[in-house]
Amino acid sequence: MRTFLLLISISLTFLGQDLFAQNLYFPPINNNTPWDTLSPSSLGWCADEIDSLYSFLEQENTKGFIVLKDGKIVLEKYFGTFTQDSLWYWASAGKTLTAFLIGKAQEENYLSINDPSSNYLGEGWTSCSNEQEEKIKIWNQLTMTSGLDDDVPDNHCTIDTCLVCLADPGNRWAYHNAPYTLLEQVIEVSTGQGINNYTISKLSAKTGIYGGWFTIDNDNVFFSPVRNMARFGLLMQNNCIWNQDTLLHDTAYIHQMTNTSQSLNLSYGYLWWLNGKDSYRLPTLQIVFPGPIAPHAPDDMFAGIGKNGQIVSIAKSEGLVVVRMGNQTNSGEVSTLFLDQIWQHLNAVMCNSTSISETSIDHKGFLVYPNPAHSSINIDLPSSSDFQVEISDLIGERVMLVKNQKQIDLTELKSGLYVVTVRQGQNIFTTKIIKE
Repeated sequence: MRTFLLLISISLTFLGQDLFAQNLYFPPINNNTPWDTLSPSSLGWCADEIDSLYSFLEQENTKGFIVLKDGKIVLEKYFGTFTQDSLWYWASAGKTLTAFLIGKAQEENYLSINDPSSNYLGEGWTSCSNEQEEKIKIWNQLTMTSGLDDDVPDNHCTIDTCLVCLADPGNRWAYHNAPYTLLEQVIEVSTGQGINNYTISKLSAKTGIYGGWFTIDNDNVFFSPVRNMARFGLLMQNNCIWNQDTLLHDTAYIHQMTNTSQSLNLSYGYLWWLNGKDSYRLPTLQIVFPGPIAPHAPDDMFAGIGKNGQIVSIAKSEGLVVVRMGNQTNSGEVSTLFLDQIWQHLNAVMCNSTSISETSIDHKGFLVYPNPAHSSINIDLPSSSDFQVEISDLIGERVMLVKNQKQIDLTELKSGLYVVTVRQGQNIFTTKIIKE
């Protein structure tokens, strides 16, 4: 009965989204044909805030930026010598393409995500025992729960000696590039087609999302113009239906791909980052951070996020697709902070005022306030014993360490999102703050 009710719920959800999606515009597959546009003023947006958004993007070494509203271009800006036709890499935002292709290969009965990965990668693809290796499923590669050690000298390395078992699959979440990268081999072995040919036949030819996969060091990286990343965002906004052409019929897989996939990181689906969840984890850190990944974005926003700030962000409730390509060198592999900053500026353009709660309360009497903070924060603790406060940025770099200070001066910190970790005896308290 529960399964039946869940299927009904999913079906009704997609039915409602399909009814909404009837108003979506889909650009012609021929990239030389003009793409329909909307003016910001026709949407009632605050056009005088656009220059501030573009100035912020330029300061962050952006090359191309697009915002779609119901499929039509509202904002489009290129910086420097970059143009509409220039190619750029998706980095880890391209993981989302792989998630789509795995779903398509499963739908075509080439594979099941519950298959052992060794069915396609061969026995001995890791340095684990045969018994351990057999437990790793394609599903684990999709959800970053392979149990393989990400703290090896090069977690992009895909040879067996770099793939070391640390935990049973499904018991540990870690953002590990190598198991993800090997999904390309899973696709090629299962379908009998090269990754570029499969991408063209199942995606590009039907949507105009042309580009190419290239091997750079150990990574498989997709390159395309900015508009083609926007096309992919539009496809995902419409539940993998391009205009009237359904590219992926498996609505259960689509639902699982863009919703919490496991209990270890609530903000991660099948290679997609999810907003609006109670907590999240980040690459290289075995820390659970409270709150959503992007407090200034709609709760239903989900995103592909890549190194140096490659972003495709979809908010169905707002009818928006937001794409940014560029070279923000300090953003790390997954810059949720940068994503949130873009949405904060975009809110101003849309005349919205979305912000996180004025106070951030954690467990056992732990309180950090005000939040957002201007020049300082205050810390309340459940006891008067000695404590230590560590403040780090979202790529895990410590920016401040103090002891027994309940008021902390933040004037030397740049504006942005930070993690505050307080250690008091055996207790560890963690929360997230915004420094304005």
